Amino acid sequence: MGRILCVVNQKGGVGKTTTAVNLAAALSIAEQSCLLLDMDPQCNATSSLGQEPTNGHALVSDMSIAESIVQTRQPGLSLLPGSRTFQDIDLLATSDDQQSMRVRKHLDSVLEEYDFVLIDCPPSVGELTQTALAASTEVLMPIQCEYFAMEGLTQLIKTIRKVIVATDGRLTFGGILLTMYDPGLELTREVDQEVREFFGDIVFESVVPRDVSLSEAPSHGKSVFQYAPRSRGAFAYTQLCMEVLQRD
Repeated sequence: MGRILCVVNQKGGVGKTTTAVNLAAALSIAEQSCLLLDMDPQCNATSSLGQEPTNGHALVSDMSIAESIVQTRQPGLSLLPGSRTFQDIDLLATSDDQQSMRVRKHLDSVLEEYDFVLIDCPPSVGELTQTALAASTEVLMPIQCEYFAMEGLTQLIKTIRKVIVATDGRLTFGGILLTMYDPGLELTREVDQEVREFFGDIVFESVVPRDVSLSEAPSHGKSVFQYAPRSRGAFAYTQLCMEVLQRD
């Protein structure tokens, strides 16, 4: 069965969408069939790959999601575009068990065709994120190397543990990723040490540096591998991809 990775953090601006898009691209380059699912109402993952948001999200419709999947400019990477429609957002965010099971059933229906499904979530621990977590098999948390890196993580981890119990262990901790990493800053080194001491082996060895290429690529509708394949950002997500594959 394929792996469903939910990329989540309750804070914005930590590299969540950047990680979802570029890890998905790296996996496709590594010849892993990959689907990126945009569940953030901002639809940044969708636009980052040069696609338009849909008028209706496939996860809340009765039709097969296979009909709504589009191919991106990144060879081998498929996308289920996001929707900014308020009605769809409300339906996806409902805490109703029936709706959560519908989302999981939709995803499970395509798992045979993909090695990986990556879900880009909104920056919150609300019902929409919990719906995504309940449909996933692993959770990946990007953490920015800043002073407040650990702030709010307790609430997020409580939410994740709640979903793990509710799904009978279907969901597991996939890993924590340090982003916007600058080894020349003392603060970065302090955050690195604190996070690794607290979380241990769950933290990826790979780190994502500050790299302008990662910021510029979405404006061109491309992954960093298409926009700047020799950049530090591309190298970092290649390393992360290798770690993710090794943790299978």
